[in-house]
Amino acid sequence: MKFELIKARIRTLPEVAAWPQMVDVVERAVHREGRSIWDYPFAASLAVGGTEEAALPGGAAVFCAMASIHLVDDILDEDPEGDYRRLGTGPAANLALAFQAAAHRVLDSPTLPIVTAETRAALQESLAGMALATAFGQNLDTRPLRSEEEYWQVLEAKTPPLFGMALYVGALLGGAPQGVAESLQRLGHVMGRFIQVSDDLSDALKTPAGADWRRRFHNLPILYAMTAEHPERDEFLHLATRAGNPAALAAAQKILLRSGAVSYCALKLIELSQQARQLLGSLPLADPGPVARLLEHQIKPLRQLFESMGVDEPAALTVEWAPEWALECG
Repeated sequence: MKFELIKARIRTLPEVAAWPQMVDVVERAVHREGRSIWDYPFAASLAVGGTEEAALPGGAAVFCAMASIHLVDDILDEDPEGDYRRLGTGPAANLALAFQAAAHRVLDSPTLPIVTAETRAALQESLAGMALATAFGQNLDTRPLRSEEEYWQVLEAKTPPLFGMALYVGALLGGAPQGVAESLQRLGHVMGRFIQVSDDLSDALKTPAGADWRRRFHNLPILYAMTAEHPERDEFLHLATRAGNPAALAAAQKILLRSGAVSYCALKLIELSQQARQLLGSLPLADPGPVARLLEHQIKPLRQLFESMGVDEPAALTVEWAPEWALECG
């Protein structure tokens, strides 16, 4: 229901309604409960004592921001399935600009439940700051990476700002004080880091080989196996260039396990999950459950990955909040 309301709000913009390609992007989007980032403003609003209705402008703005980012990312990554292949690079880039502008429009509406000039300015500043930071990160990501330090620099610029903004605007729309909204923004940054590393690990281990094997220095476990000192590094470097071959991919993935790349990523994910738990536990929220459920949704795929590999789930990945929430999540 929330997702349909988001789509409807975006379609109310006259330019969107009159632009078939824009409407097509909106209608083709798929919602994944707890995994779609436009859920974050709703969770933040509920957590601070607000309503889902109040967070609707934030959800719509995040949706538009994501559409813009994906359109550009596909161009920069030369994704064979990107919309630019069908529309052309120029029209797709123009469409990305349109969605970026639409994000600001849907976030600034006369029907906003909080109408103070200060809040409106803070909402728009957060959205603009995220867009600039993400564009900067996307630019850094076009360059070949050669070290873990460079990887973290790119990740920090590219991924966390969007997650931080999503929780921040939801909190403000829900009526939270500035300090609480900023604390939720910091939590969003940690969640963004967790999600990027988790996605990297999943992409490196899935079959058949995904796009990350073509941009090997931009995936954390693959980068680790290519640059860390271990006995099979030369063999991995050779196999990684042939990941399109199922046998070569399988051999390379086994080296990811033996080299310590998977263990390294798991350690990072444990550290980030602990940071997120500590941050959430320290916040004066009316109901931490909605945000805690977002964390649980993000951790679940990692649990499944460990299970498929026959690895015991690290206890530190268990999200433990209020007992009543733990019972609800099963």
